[in-house]
Amino acid sequence: MKVTILRENEIRSCVSLNDESIRAVAYGYTRLAEGKVSMPPVIRVDVASYNGEVDIKTAYIEGLDSFAIKVASGFFDNPKIGLPYGSGMMLLISTKTGFLEAILLDNGYLTDLRTGIAGAIAAKYLAPRVIKTAGVIGSGVQARYQIRGLKHVRDFSRLLVYGIDDEQVRRYVEEISSELNLDVYRVDSPEEVIRQSDFVVTTTPSRVPYVRAEWLHSGMHITAMGADGEHKQELYPDVFKKAGRIVCDSKKQCLSLGELHHALKKNIITEKTDIIEIGELTGGLRSGRTDEKEITICDLTGVGVQDTAIALLAYQKACAAGLGMEILI
Repeated sequence: MKVTILRENEIRSCVSLNDESIRAVAYGYTRLAEGKVSMPPVIRVDVASYNGEVDIKTAYIEGLDSFAIKVASGFFDNPKIGLPYGSGMMLLISTKTGFLEAILLDNGYLTDLRTGIAGAIAAKYLAPRVIKTAGVIGSGVQARYQIRGLKHVRDFSRLLVYGIDDEQVRRYVEEISSELNLDVYRVDSPEEVIRQSDFVVTTTPSRVPYVRAEWLHSGMHITAMGADGEHKQELYPDVFKKAGRIVCDSKKQCLSLGELHHALKKNIITEKTDIIEIGELTGGLRSGRTDEKEITICDLTGVGVQDTAIALLAYQKACAAGLGMEILI
């Protein structure tokens, strides 16, 4: 039996944040909302001694020939020793035989990409039509991918950034202003980002909330994507009281892991609260923003359909390009 091994540089040459990859991930979301997906709960291994965690996510999407099992790590002290904080790989499994088809040694690239794509999809349906100022809290990898995703679906020219690492923020301002042709300004607090921005994305692994309800204003959108575990939190729960429309990637998962988990514990929302899943938007079952004055919030925890969708696209494009190394097992 042959197994294809793809390295990070080969994968990067095949897939990027563009319309094709957005369509692939959107299809996965739609099938999830239609009930055509088998997706088990996330497995997370905490490595507290080294400030790290390893997540395993997967999903079988009916109608596809393969599905991915993704192993991704986040070790947040790695930059202190000169390493990226995140890594990972994906295994592609045949849905017909259960045999291994490919190993995608992406070093976390596909996870970063599909997460940025999720942000782009959320922004497409929920961001105000006109954005004068966008804001981002955090200055790491996802602070970059989320703003790339926003720029792909909305035109804007001004970006505010807040982060706690001075050097990292300096590099962020320099790189993103050049890459996306934006006027990027560093601000001194999350409050300034929220109050002055029409669109905000929070991208930190914080375990202490910092976005307060009283900072929100009419017409703004917030995508919160940092809290992908029940121990993480970026928004105070009462923020959801201000929202006219609440969206998430998976209601079941977010109520147990995400920002919605904390709001549920504080009785700000209930399991009967009207919460829209992204797949309902991509599938045309529900509408996104309908009022330019409403406040909208999207809680993203990362779901296995994203991993299967992006891994399969990368594999198909790599095979078509003759990339990868085949081994017999």
